[in-house]
Amino acid sequence: MSSGNGEIVIEAVGLTRRFGEFTAVDDIAIRVPRATIFAFLGANGSGKTTTIRMLIGLLTPTAGAVTVAGVDVIARPRLVREAIGYMGQKVSLYRGLSLYENVEFYGGLHDIRGRALEQRWGALRERFSLGDVEKQQAEDLPAGLRQRAGLALATLHSPKVLFLDEPTAGVDVGSRALFWELIREQKRAGVTVFVTTHFLDEADYCDLISFIDAGRIVVESTPEGLREHWSDGYEAFCPVLGAKRDAAASALCACGWQVQEVDDGLRLLAQAASTPMLAALSRAAGADGAARVRVRQPGMSALFQRLIEHGATRSGEAR
Repeated sequence: MSSGNGEIVIEAVGLTRRFGEFTAVDDIAIRVPRATIFAFLGANGSGKTTTIRMLIGLLTPTAGAVTVAGVDVIARPRLVREAIGYMGQKVSLYRGLSLYENVEFYGGLHDIRGRALEQRWGALRERFSLGDVEKQQAEDLPAGLRQRAGLALATLHSPKVLFLDEPTAGVDVGSRALFWELIREQKRAGVTVFVTTHFLDEADYCDLISFIDAGRIVVESTPEGLREHWSDGYEAFCPVLGAKRDAAASALCACGWQVQEVDDGLRLLAQAASTPMLAALSRAAGADGAARVRVRQPGMSALFQRLIEHGATRSGEAR
């Protein structure tokens, strides 16, 4: 894995955690570049939450080394918490306090008070659409608003790294889309985002993906790299007929599509679909046929099921 400037913000080497005779996380390695959305995926019980707790200094590894934002997490677990924002599966809003009182409390933890707090929270309140509920008691907020408030509080102190453990659990589809819009905004601002989720389709929002199963990382790649190595590939339809069909078929073959003639056009197959390949498809269809072009992208859920069934056991196999 690499970033444009080569800066690695999260790095774990040989990370292991045992509970008695049970090994929850088994000798894993993680490297996350700056301003990257890194998805850490896996089923319940796979080791996701144990890993994230070690990365943020809440759980001491049995073995291995961890550095986050330049801080040795094992040696200085409290210091690393100043550089990160964290949102757990259950948002930590204190009952008996209003949302704004929670804001004041979290601000105090990071020495953000008075005018500085008002300016910072004012911007977050508007962007996260929380103005109408900031006086409500935390326990009265609906699940979607609680999650949104949790994400806002995790970014209150402008952290360099965001750790989000199942941030969209228990929220509706519309709220999930908003969450990912907000997460991508953090990336554009230079924040590194480490996110766990059991919604495998959300992997497409991420730059890099690591999949853990039974405590071991079984694959790591980009979303497109996973599709290229672990799926049947893309399928497309191009509605081109008559004298133009042969020329279109030749052009599409030349850029990487496998082409089959069908009654109403061309059926196309490819293991990966690059931008030039999609552009060639659009040109072949022309202005009249562009609206009828169809492209089927392999789904992430089926892809990960296949990955597990094939028994991948080494990191990096899908690169």
